[in-house]
Amino acid sequence: MSALREACVALAIDAGAAILAVYAQDFAVEHKDDASPLTQADLASHRIIADGLRALAPDIPVLSEEDADIPWSVRQGWSRHWLVDPLDGTREFVKKNGEFTVNIALVENGRPVLGVVYAPVPGTLLHAAAGEGAWLRTAAGDVAVATRRPAALPLRVAASRSHLDPRTAAALARMGETERIGLGSSLKFCRIAEGLIDVYPRFGPTSEWDTAAAQCVLEEAGGAVLRLDGQPLAYNRKESLLNPDFIALGDLRLPWRDWLAEPAHG
Repeated sequence: MSALREACVALAIDAGAAILAVYAQDFAVEHKDDASPLTQADLASHRIIADGLRALAPDIPVLSEEDADIPWSVRQGWSRHWLVDPLDGTREFVKKNGEFTVNIALVENGRPVLGVVYAPVPGTLLHAAAGEGAWLRTAAGDVAVATRRPAALPLRVAASRSHLDPRTAAALARMGETERIGLGSSLKFCRIAEGLIDVYPRFGPTSEWDTAAAQCVLEEAGGAVLRLDGQPLAYNRKESLLNPDFIALGDLRLPWRDWLAEPAHG
């Protein structure tokens, strides 16, 4: 696993360099069928990672946001696969606010067992493998990261500073004293893993490639990404590649079920 992880780290850094080459220029923005933006940086990153993973492990299939049209009849036979978001946070990329990431995960039997998340603008890279902890790559070597436990008030919550959907607003109200932190892409999970944020509630659509790599990092740092029924977010378990609603936590002792409970009526 450590050889695979180092290879994924190298691919993420190479993909990040290709992304930054586009980021430094004026670039065209296309739109997919779902109206989400697509740039040449997404495609360049995808090619580097997909080609690299296929050369690294030809027997492991690759599912990437930019090559996701793989029938469920094929996917349901996979016991493991690579799950890639070549550029998570394309909207942030287009805004040029730096809050975008490269994400590479290895999924085995529905669980992310290896994760690499690279933020090219600050040059921050976190990586993890099941049972081996979560690590921040620095010039001096790897530094272990861990979630903030116990969390202290005010709770630091990854949520928009300007606009909240009604369910998130209600959850925040139940949390009590909070500090809202706006942040793009999978960086939200990484900040929880580093002990800088406590909670990220997500109501609304995300795709499996948005979360897998960072979920591995967060779990190995001591946190969790849970569906609202309390089970960990799982992968390639159904035809749709959309995730259910979830909450990411640094400290599993937090009363998150109380925050998400719908008020009784009548």
